[in-house]
Formats: sequence, structure tokens, C-alpha cells
Amino acid sequence: MDWTPLWQADMPIPPHAMAAFAALGLGAVQFALPKGTLPHRILGWAWVGVMAVVAITSFWIHTFRLIGPFSPIHLLSCLVLVSLVRMVVAARTGNIAAHRRTVIQLYALGLILTGLFTLIPGRVMHGVLFGGA
Repeated sequence: MDWTPLWQADMPIPPHAMAAFAALGLGAVQFALPKGTLPHRILGWAWVGVMAVVAITSFWIHTFRLIGPFSPIHLLSCLVLVSLVRMVVAARTGNIAAHRRTVIQLYALGLILTGLFTLIPGRVMHGVLFGGA
């Protein structure tokens, strides 16, 4: 693995990727920890924060343009931000089923699925894992 392509990528790709890695790790820990505890709530707020960073920084990434500088991934970023609010509101109002469902969807679709798309040849993370740009 060669991290050079990531460190040489245009801003905000490096902090975007680092926030995504942090969200993947925090999310995995959250799934393993007991729910409803103080550590779960503290790490949950940290996860919301890094997920917001991932979504917000994506608005300045324009490597794939479809409508002006934007692509379908930017719609996903809007959905992530709305879903983060819905997830927190669900937890705060005791709707744990909706909270759980939203967290799983965000993790699976917003991190894992979109992360797989970063492995397409020519993308920065493809270069990190497999060499080349």
C-alpha cells in the first residue's frame, strides 16, 4: 500500500478520506459496543461529526462532473447530512428502531458502498491500494 497518491491529491481529498476512515473505524466499534451507554453516546457524537466532515468536504470534490461541477455523489452527501439529523432525532426521541436502521444504512451505503467506488481505476484510493494514479 502506497499512501503517496492520497497525500498528493488535491484538497479536500486527503481530509475527506481520513474522515471516512475514521467513520469506518468508529462505526465498527459502535456496532460492537453495548448500546445506550455513555461510551456509545460519546462515540456516536464523534461518528456524527466525522460523517458530517465526509459529506461536507465532498461538495468541494469535483473529479466526476455530471451537472456543472456536481455528480450524483453530491446528492448522496445531502442525503447523508439529512440522515444524520434524522438518526440523532430518532435516538433522542427514543425511536431506537429508526435510529438503528438509519445508522446501518449510513454505514453500509454512505461508507462501504461509496468506498468501493473509490477503488475504480484512476481514482486516488485505487492508486493507494493497487499503485498508479
